[in-house]
Amino acid sequence: MGKRILLLGDYSNCQRTLASALRTMGHDVTLISDGSGWMNCDRDISLNRYPGKMGGLLFYLDLRFRLHPRLRDYDIVSVHDPNFLKLKPHRIRYFFDRLKEDNNTVFLNAMSTDLPFLNMLERKDSPLRYSEWFVDGMANRMRLERNREWEEWHAQELAEYQKYFYSRIDGAVATLYEYYHGLREALPPEKVHYAGMPIDTSLYTPVIYPEKIKKVKLFLGRDRNRKLLKGSDYLETAARRVVEKYPDKAELRIVENVPFNQFIDELRGAHVVLDQIYSYTPATTALMAMSMGLNVVSGGEPDYYDFIGEKENRPIINASLTIEELTDTIERIVMHPEELAERGAAGRRFVEKHNSHLTVAGRYLNSWGIK
Repeated sequence: MGKRILLLGDYSNCQRTLASALRTMGHDVTLISDGSGWMNCDRDISLNRYPGKMGGLLFYLDLRFRLHPRLRDYDIVSVHDPNFLKLKPHRIRYFFDRLKEDNNTVFLNAMSTDLPFLNMLERKDSPLRYSEWFVDGMANRMRLERNREWEEWHAQELAEYQKYFYSRIDGAVATLYEYYHGLREALPPEKVHYAGMPIDTSLYTPVIYPEKIKKVKLFLGRDRNRKLLKGSDYLETAARRVVEKYPDKAELRIVENVPFNQFIDELRGAHVVLDQIYSYTPATTALMAMSMGLNVVSGGEPDYYDFIGEKENRPIINASLTIEELTDTIERIVMHPEELAERGAAGRRFVEKHNSHLTVAGRYLNSWGIK
């Protein structure tokens, strides 16, 4: 018998894809989100907040009175972030308590930065050698240039709320290898699970490469406000160097802050997707591109492959941390276009094996205790 499941919040279409898989498997699923902001991802019920104090008040009242009946009587509630509402921590805590009281279980779907994740990164014995915040134990660009953001994450009210949240959830499921390690900072091992990022491969037809590629099409799609976080400024600089050196062999297209469905269309015209540099693993953009048979420069560390048990098919072009090394990497890609089709096909097989939305949804159900 199917379960009633509420997915509350979303990032980069993750919970929407999960909802689709769970429905296919016979469950009654409701997705409530803001559509990941400017991405405007599909959802069942919109949950949008307007700017300013008045926007916050209207948002709070909307939750208290219009939406509250839609937030109860579920077997499973999965929130996308400890800060799953755009409210102050004490306001979020009120609605978190209501979720706990009015539903059977509440889980975290870990797919973003939170305080335990940052604490894990800061540790001298962190399992991650590098991140956007630290590299080899030393402060990286985010830590040096956005110190105020770091301090805001560690503000007392937020820290106390997140501690409260983690002490009361029934468990957490990580979408990425990195977040799995962050969860282990806050929860006992039996409450920490890994599922991966769900991708509906049926939506993405693999590209057909021409027999001879005259010009390699490099693609950089990004949030213009998260260049430091993803290292996309380094990727842009490196790619431009290569294009300037080989204008007859490569071209670069940059797309910023476009709606999700338009972004998918933009991806289809590429050969190589430049994703991010500080990740150990491929996330949504890289996995979608791989499902299309595109090549990706992203996180592809041996630690990640070992973690998921993949010994042979390792198609991700692992991103380096410096502009010089990234330039060399992109130049090698451009100079060997004959390798693109085979690597792209391997990427598609990788996603089908490890990130098919039905496979990932099955891992979620097991993590939630649903057989």
